[in-house]
Amino acid sequence: MAILKAATDWAKAEVFSTSFFILFGIAFVAASIGFWHLGKTDLAKAYIIPTLVAGAMLMTIGFGLLFTNKARISQFEKAYNKDTSAFIKSETARVDATLKEYNTVVFKAIPLIIIVAALLIILINTPIWRAISITTIAMLIVILIIDGTAYARISEYKEQLTIVEK
Repeated sequence: MAILKAATDWAKAEVFSTSFFILFGIAFVAASIGFWHLGKTDLAKAYIIPTLVAGAMLMTIGFGLLFTNKARISQFEKAYNKDTSAFIKSETARVDATLKEYNTVVFKAIPLIIIVAALLIILINTPIWRAISITTIAMLIVILIIDGTAYARISEYKEQLTIVEK
């Protein structure tokens, strides 16, 4: 029963964490609106579309994860009550796949994209490319921060699953 509580607590923490994607997405959209209304320079005007796109992407990620994890909370109890050992095995497999994905996407691909965007700031001196690069870096930093904490949570959950499996 302790593993069911751990699974539920993990999913609830994920629901809370994903709300930050939505909040940052709203902030990016608000920044886009601000640049649209108040932007006087070419660089300020260049930020309108990139910040709007980044905001939409963050909100899409946030809502997608929010609904997925909310549904997962109720599924945990059903799966646990149906077959505890199968629940633990399926959760262990899912957590392992997620940890592998984090290592590939979050901790390798995103830093490489940040490096490329930083190089574009240096190499291309047009307002739109600077705005795209800076907005990309800002969005990816938000993703790194939120996913970094999610990685720590899922690693801890994996340890609890391993203890119960033994």
